[in-house]
Amino acid sequence: MLRTKNIAAVLAGLLLAALAAGCGREGSPPVKGPRTDRLPTYRVDTGFQLPKSPTWRKAHRRGYLVVGAKEDQPYLGEKDPASGVYSGFDIEIARMMAASLGFEPKKIRFRTIASANRETALQNGQIDYYVGTYTVNDMRKKIVGFAGPYYMAGQGLLVRTDENDIHGPQDLAGRTVCSAAGSTPYQRIAADYPKAKLVAYDTYSICVDNLLTFQVDAVTTDDAILLGFAAKAPDEMKVVGKPFSEEPYGIGVPRGDTALRLALDDALEANERNGNWKKAFEATLGLSGVPAPKPPPIDRYPAN
Repeated sequence: MLRTKNIAAVLAGLLLAALAAGCGREGSPPVKGPRTDRLPTYRVDTGFQLPKSPTWRKAHRRGYLVVGAKEDQPYLGEKDPASGVYSGFDIEIARMMAASLGFEPKKIRFRTIASANRETALQNGQIDYYVGTYTVNDMRKKIVGFAGPYYMAGQGLLVRTDENDIHGPQDLAGRTVCSAAGSTPYQRIAADYPKAKLVAYDTYSICVDNLLTFQVDAVTTDDAILLGFAAKAPDEMKVVGKPFSEEPYGIGVPRGDTALRLALDDALEANERNGNWKKAFEATLGLSGVPAPKPPPIDRYPAN
């Protein structure tokens, strides 16, 4: 009975949050937010100059940075519908980068940019850089530049905490697995683990609801997104096993602005060394119960 009440409470919280934010988006705001009292404070480099970067020069003249982000990914990039404040691990990455570029928090303006519009927003100068589960690949490098990567995501599995028989995709035979319709994670399970029983919905939040109500046995997508959902209700859900793909998340910058890209690479390295990266993870995605991983090596690829 207690477990039933707990699940009902979680679902009620998810429903209320979804109604507050608007329906139909991938993910819904969490029942609780990141631990703001545990977030690091980023030292603003007030003397920073980057004259070789046209993007930085434009932002400096403007007086503030415009940063592209997601607004509907729990504990990654999320916008509070009431206050308009953005929070999450990706948002912290964006803030620590801004501080290294010489911009204090009040001089950052986040702008929600859908995945399909990221390249266009960078090309057209609508944003100065983009932080939002943006996977680095060779095709995208022909259109935009990437600093980082700052996180190595990979396809993972979200299950209920009382599930002890699923440790990885090899255990999915005969089990019901949910993912987003048409997504790469859905296609990978269908191709590589055909004995799993696949179901698909438009949003991952529906998959999570079905997981909590015992209609499916697992949810699959990028582990970073799953960690965000697990952080909503760590007593009810957990991410299991090791990632079974590689999705390096990078910071998107205008293609050709090598000076900005390399400056952000420097900033990432500095914040990884001083512990800010780990603290930011622990106060956001770390609330899922998963310890902070080691950041991936930064790829300082040559200008092209």
